[in-house]
Amino acid sequence: MHKIILIIKREFLTRIRKRTFIISTILFPLLYLGLIFGTTYIAEKTKDNLKIGIIDSSGLFKADMIAVANNMDTAKTLTLVTENKENFMAHFDTLGYDGYVVIPQNFSWKNGIDSANIIRLNTRKTFGIGAMEPAQKKLNKIWEQIKKDSLGIDTVKQAIINRTVSLRQSNEKNRNSNAESASVIGYVSGFLMYLILILYGSQVMMGVTEEKTNRIAEVVVSSVKPFQLMIGKIIGIGLVALTQFLIWISCIFIIYNVSKAQGGAVNNASSVVGSVQNVFTSVNILLVVSCFVFYLLAGFFFYSSLYAAIGSAINEDMREAQSLSFPITLLVMFSIFLMGAVIKDPNSPLAVWASIIPFSSPIIMMVRIPFGVPNTVPYWQLGLSMLLLIGGFMFTTWFAGRIYRTGILMYGKKPSWKEMIRWAFSK
Repeated sequence: MHKIILIIKREFLTRIRKRTFIISTILFPLLYLGLIFGTTYIAEKTKDNLKIGIIDSSGLFKADMIAVANNMDTAKTLTLVTENKENFMAHFDTLGYDGYVVIPQNFSWKNGIDSANIIRLNTRKTFGIGAMEPAQKKLNKIWEQIKKDSLGIDTVKQAIINRTVSLRQSNEKNRNSNAESASVIGYVSGFLMYLILILYGSQVMMGVTEEKTNRIAEVVVSSVKPFQLMIGKIIGIGLVALTQFLIWISCIFIIYNVSKAQGGAVNNASSVVGSVQNVFTSVNILLVVSCFVFYLLAGFFFYSSLYAAIGSAINEDMREAQSLSFPITLLVMFSIFLMGAVIKDPNSPLAVWASIIPFSSPIIMMVRIPFGVPNTVPYWQLGLSMLLLIGGFMFTTWFAGRIYRTGILMYGKKPSWKEMIRWAFSK
């Protein structure tokens, strides 16, 4: 045990002191900062705010309606043209307009219930859908007001019409269950688990391969058993992964809350973080975080042992690593493919079995847990999933250790999965 602890300490300290670890740990939050403020700045600077003139022959589009519609954003998109209409249509571009629309005299909401009112935007050049969308929204806002005024619908009646029925789940064990919140947490947890398993699992493989090709392993295994070396590397790199992950997550949420408190720019990237933060407050956060840490570490150990076995069997040729590790990567990807079906019905037999089988439980169980424990995930399913994952880790560790003891000292030969299995079960 003492030797394993020394290997864990060596792996952890060696990797966190590397420049690549320090740079990547600092770089990710900086990239997130750039994503928040940079994309917002670029979007604002490159935003194409069209200036459109309205030539109204129907008398329905009033100046006050257009003014209200223009208040939807900071751009004064629509302008009512009242004089020199023919001259405006001929020289609108020289007058500073991007285009104009002509409202025909017979334009009315009475022109058939099923008929569409099409207004053509006359321009000198072709604009994208994104540039035209603000103008279309404002025209529709004006059109809504015209219909309400024509039908005599006042503000009170409109508020009554706009009332909708909202369906919320309620059960005896959880009166505040929220499928939307659970779905968001499920997707976030599943994808984070997927990224960590793939990213850091491959690091275990590359670390073992590096020591093998540099002949470091030959020196190390003279004083420790290959199995102890493998376990130490897996746990050490796992702690590095957990440390870097926690630093990244903490920095992202700190940056979001500081920028929000100071009235900073909020774009899609930061709004997603805010949504996730708000969603997490609506569930049993202690249970979700505890289960996430367990399945993260157990799932990492489960898959990393297999990656370590592959790393011990290959040489410097990365094509060998890709071909041998593809089946393992495929198992992780298979869990991602199941996420959509599990979120749609977390109580289905597919969801239950996929959350219990060790190959898929690290991702699928984290998708199901936010839907509620024990109402959606009974305690026996959660306990059985954890026990099987621990047992699966012990089996893959034993299996990989048998391969590791032979492969770590073999050079110049390209093994197959058949040969590696024979190594595992040979005496």
